[in-house]
This record gives sequence, C-alpha cells and structure tokens, in this order.
Amino acid sequence: MAKKRAAGEGNIRKRKDGRWEGRYVAGHDENGKPIRKNVLGRTQAEVKAKLKKAIETSQSLDVARADEYTVGSWLKLWYELYSKPNIREATQERYWNHIRYHIIPEIGNVKLSKLTGRQVQKMYNDVRDHGRVKKGPNDKRSSSLTASYIKSLHRMLHMALERAVKEQLILRNPCDDVILPREEKKEMKILKPENIGAYLAEAEKRGVLPMFFLELCSGLRKGELIALLWTDLDVERQTISVSKQAVRVKGGGVKVTTPKTATSIRIESIPKEAVDLLIEEHEKHPDNPYMFPSPVNGGMWYPDAVNRLNTKMLKDLGLEHIRFHDLRHTFATVALQSGVDIRTVSGMLGHADPGFTLRTYTHATNPMQVQAAATIGKVMAERR
Repeated sequence: MAKKRAAGEGNIRKRKDGRWEGRYVAGHDENGKPIRKNVLGRTQAEVKAKLKKAIETSQSLDVARADEYTVGSWLKLWYELYSKPNIREATQERYWNHIRYHIIPEIGNVKLSKLTGRQVQKMYNDVRDHGRVKKGPNDKRSSSLTASYIKSLHRMLHMALERAVKEQLILRNPCDDVILPREEKKEMKILKPENIGAYLAEAEKRGVLPMFFLELCSGLRKGELIALLWTDLDVERQTISVSKQAVRVKGGGVKVTTPKTATSIRIESIPKEAVDLLIEEHEKHPDNPYMFPSPVNGGMWYPDAVNRLNTKMLKDLGLEHIRFHDLRHTFATVALQSGVDIRTVSGMLGHADPGFTLRTYTHATNPMQVQAAATIGKVMAERR
C-alpha cells in the first residue's frame, strides 16, 4: 500500500522541457485526498527555494478552502455572516454599496488567495477618480470621490480581509500595502455670531424657536434632537437626557435607535432660557410625548423636513447656506471661543475623545492661543 505523503513533503525533478519542477502535498481535502501543487523554475536551486516557501505557506493556510473564494464571493459571505448582523442599517447600506458598486466590478473575480496590494491600490485610485454612482440621467456631479469616501471603503475591505486572515484563507492582509489619499481639510462653516439673532427671530416667526434655540445651546445631533421626549427634560436640574436618536431606514422610513457610541448617551446641562422655552412649548401640546411634535402630523419630525426648514430660513434671511449639522459646529465654536474648556465641550457633544474635538475645532481655539501667548509674554516680560 502506497504511503500517504504528509502535508509539507515535496520532491524535485527535471522536466523534459528543461525546466525544474517541485511537487508537494499542500494538505488534504474534506475526503482525505491529498491536494497536490507544484512550482516551476529554470534551475534546481530556484525551485528548491520556491518549494520551501510554498510548503511553509501551505502549512499556514487552510489549503482546502483557500482557493474556494473569489474576492467577490468572500465579501458577500463576510457581509452577510459577520458584518450585517452587527451594524446599523445606514452602515449596512453603505457597506453593501461599497461591495456592489466598487469591489465586485473592480476585483470581484480575482481569487481571494491571489489578491495583491497593487490590485487594491488600483481599485482605490479608480474609485477615487471615476467611482461616483450616477443616480439619474440628469446627475451632473463630478464622478470623482473624496478621500474620506476611499477611507470608508478601505476600512470595510480591511475588516473583511482581516477575517480571511483569521480563517487562514490568506496569509496576510493586502490592504496593509496600500497608500490612502490624503484628506484635504475643508473650512468649517458655521452660523456667524452676528447672524444668530436674525436666525432665531426667523425660527420664532415660524413657530420653531424652542427647537432651534436648544440646538444652538446644546449642539445635539439632528437625530438626537428630534427624538427627544418631554420626559427627557429635568426642569429642576436644567438637563436633558440624550439616550436615543432617530435614523432614516432603507425605503424612506425613520426609526428610533440607541446612539452609535456609549459616549453619545449622556446627561447634558442646558441654560435656563432653553428650559423656559421648552416648558412654553410643552404647554401648547401637553398630551404629546414628543418635545418637538411635527406640525404636519403631531409625531416626530422627519429629518429631511428639518433640513428643508433650515434651508428656507437661511434663504429668506439672505444668508449663506449651511447645513443643519453646522449648527452643532456653531455651538462648539461659540462655546470654545467663550472660554468653555475642551473637555466640557467634548462631553456635551458626545465625543469619545476630547482630542478629536480639539482636532475638529482647531479654528475655534486659535484666538484662544493668541490670547494665551499674549498673557504668557506679559508674565515673562514682567520677570525680566
């Protein structure tokens, strides 16, 4: 009876065409049959080196499964089995769009075990330059995509391939070999302090002053703001409890979920002026659980309706357009420039890391640094 060659054993022979060939058993399939592979070279020494490397690789991989997947088939499996059950619907949609619009068309047919960093790099470059998906025949936007979009694609692909490494389908993650595009820092837009009064007057005229005043005093995310209930307000302590957010779901609906991160769940202090406005607002609809009922149906505001209202208010005032989210930036900027410390502002915004807050609002701290430099200079000059 022939002896079954153990995984890792190999032999070298010279072929009739003059080349050298190294054969080895890379492993065994689920039925116990040997998986045989070979390497070729022009010299015996070359093949010997290749054979040694191939045997070492085969001992590190699940060879029976390593050639089972293409990049496309692995990404689909990873998405459904590992990723989708553990992420929010908005993230699910973003990941799936990355897979179907970019990864599958560009590298989907490549064998997972053959994927290289160069192929991933080329995909990123192509997506950056030509990757935007047109939503209709009249879509006139540039086809190029931002560096932040590429980084989002990269984070997802890196996670998927890291799972493949853990399952011994590939030796290392090809995403580790790529160079990501550098993000260009855009100037942050805020509602200019000299326009805040007119903006709030416009909100009062439209009957939404409490909601917009609270936004500018707290920097809540839009989803957090519209999901607030009357019971989230502690009148005595002058705080609001932020423990949920409204998010859009596929198909156009909205649902209330817990915030994305643990630090987003917080108790935030608000000024007495905001509390007084909220009490007045509640007296208009004492039986409605929402802090800010929609004037359309009495339920929760739809996120896009808040965006549209903000746009109309700015247009009627003749002011530069800013997003509703930029009111959050306005709060943070005014707070920092008014002397509120960075850690407090970070906590009020629900950021996990004060360092992130500092990096985001560097523009707001620049005047403070100038003042600090002048103060220090004065102190040192007095001691000369």
